[in-house]
Amino acid sequence: MIRILFLGDIMGEPGRRAVISRLPAIREEESVDFIIVNGENSAGGRGITPKIAIDLMRAGAAVITTGDHVWDHAEIVDFMASEPRVLRPINYPPGTVGAGSITLETAKGMVGVINAQGRVFIQPPLENPFLAVKQEAEKMRAEGVRVIFVDFHAEATSEKCAMGWVLDGEVSAVVGTHTHVPTADERILPRGTAFQCDAGMCGPIDSVIGCDVASVVSRFVTSLPSRFPVAKGPVALRGTIIDVDEASGQATMIRRYFEKCGALHAEE
Repeated sequence: MIRILFLGDIMGEPGRRAVISRLPAIREEESVDFIIVNGENSAGGRGITPKIAIDLMRAGAAVITTGDHVWDHAEIVDFMASEPRVLRPINYPPGTVGAGSITLETAKGMVGVINAQGRVFIQPPLENPFLAVKQEAEKMRAEGVRVIFVDFHAEATSEKCAMGWVLDGEVSAVVGTHTHVPTADERILPRGTAFQCDAGMCGPIDSVIGCDVASVVSRFVTSLPSRFPVAKGPVALRGTIIDVDEASGQATMIRRYFEKCGALHAEE
């Protein structure tokens, strides 16, 4: 059995400081073998920088996935060209810098990670994620990889659910990101794929999906433009822990992960 920890969207400095400080201990406390984190909101709530990516990997993240904010900091482009452990969605057009998947050797065998982005209510519109992920999963299995994790960064729960069913039996797990709110639908599908619509976020608890409450409320009440700074205060780490039989690639357990931390904030 190989145990995978996946942490959902890391939101700004509060979220990344909590993840970086707690990740080594979580690995020990939960007997985790392989860690994946979604870092696409880790830099001021939008995007990721090379320094942040390095800090997350030094803390224990084996792979960093992203989503629609992946390119918000220009310096990440050159970094991703040389760092295969930081993924961008696989359904970008051919020739796009970076990679949408990676296979890594572990003490318990090969682990494949695929990052994809949905097309419903999310920009920019990319190529068909269902075809791209299925093709990559087939390629990994042909190369002998049995443990395959998919981060599907998408808005619509219907699209995420459909991805889970399309890949049931083809990959070990499909877990959604992007909406920042954890869903209570974690389960193992009939053919052995662990599924959850959204893992939630790692970020400020007293917030609107990680952003300052007053700023977001003002936008909804007045309809006027407003900046959405990252909120302050206590932080929660949210994610998913999945056990996978490394011989078959089938999941044997999935459960939500939650931990409340103290206030971890400094100026961006």
